[in-house]
Formats: sequence, structure tokens, C-alpha cells
Amino acid sequence: MSRPKTGAEEIEVFVGSGNVYADLGYPDAEEMLAKADLVSEIGRIIRARRLTQVQAAALMGIDQPKVSNLFRGQFRGYSMHRLMEFLTRLGRDVEIVIGRQKAPKRLGRIRVRVG
Repeated sequence: MSRPKTGAEEIEVFVGSGNVYADLGYPDAEEMLAKADLVSEIGRIIRARRLTQVQAAALMGIDQPKVSNLFRGQFRGYSMHRLMEFLTRLGRDVEIVIGRQKAPKRLGRIRVRVG
């Protein structure tokens, strides 16, 4: 077995910001990350409760293909409010906390924290 040559090729490495959507240049990156976090929690709850997509869809008030689309990361057509509604239909409380920003010259941010 031969080893790859070292130093022959350089690999460019980028350090991410923690928000893949911002790193990819999406203008609504913070909202997309917050939605992704909500969808991730929806998926975690469905798996933990061992629900089928059909059962989850019935609880959430949508059809099964829409649940499948959510699991595949297709959530652009959903508002934050709708995703939070799905969480409440799955038996979770959703709390919105508005706090002061630490750096007053920057814009505020949207963040999802699961507790």
C-alpha cells in the first residue's frame, strides 16, 4: 500500500462562522439557521416518540409528504411561527425571549435554544 505524497497538494481550509447559511452568503442566514434549528428539534421529537411520518403529519396538521420535505431540509416555505406551531402540536412549549444585545452597534440576532 502506498502513502499519499505530503506537500504535493495543498488543501484550502475555511473556518466557518457557525452559521453555514451565512458562510454560503444567504441574505437571510440567521432566520434560516433558526428555522433549521426548529426543524431539527421537530425531527428529534418525532424520532424520540417513534412516530411514523404519517402519525407526525396528523399531529402537526399537514400531510406526510410535507413532513418528508421538512426532514430533507426543505423548510423555506414555512414561517418561524408555523414551525413553532408544529412544536406545540408535538407537545412542546415555545418561549420567545427578547434580550438586550451585548454590542449595541450591531443588529440583533435570532437564536433558537432548546432546553
